[in-house]
Amino acid sequence: MYQLISLISAWAIPVMITFIPLYAFTRKVPVYESFVEGAKDGFGTAIAIIPHLVGMLVAISVFRASGALDYLMGFIAPALQGLGVPAEVLPLGLLRPLTGTGSLAYTTDLIRVHGPDSLIGMIASTIQGSTDTTLYVLTVYFGAVGIRNGRYALKVGLFSDVVGFVAAIAVCLLVFG
Repeated sequence: MYQLISLISAWAIPVMITFIPLYAFTRKVPVYESFVEGAKDGFGTAIAIIPHLVGMLVAISVFRASGALDYLMGFIAPALQGLGVPAEVLPLGLLRPLTGTGSLAYTTDLIRVHGPDSLIGMIASTIQGSTDTTLYVLTVYFGAVGIRNGRYALKVGLFSDVVGFVAAIAVCLLVFG
């Protein structure tokens, strides 16, 4: 099972990077021109979302600096440890919906300390790929298109993050534990 997963992970991205432009070319899509047009649109969007992004980053910094993150982790950690979940991955589950960069930095640190082939490293990597930066997505994308009421999207997004977190741990414990 581990060898199959390794083989798929080694070839998935190169196959996609090759397949998508070739498929578009066979459908007579002007691949390069489409890419350039998308890049132009992306630049305008990037400029438009800067105020929303700054606001979100300030809110995350306040959440972390206030000690609220540490308090929340201290409250949840004992329950997860009783289920056999390494306490080291808990901050990642809490950071991931808030900040992609912060969660990636934390994942990198876990992998540096415990190793990429450790259970903690595998769980952290799987959580990183199974969850999303929900608050970032809502702030940036909803802000870019002017959506003001995203309460249902927030509930569904955070619920999806919890499901992704639990599933990542369960699958890793099942396959690698």
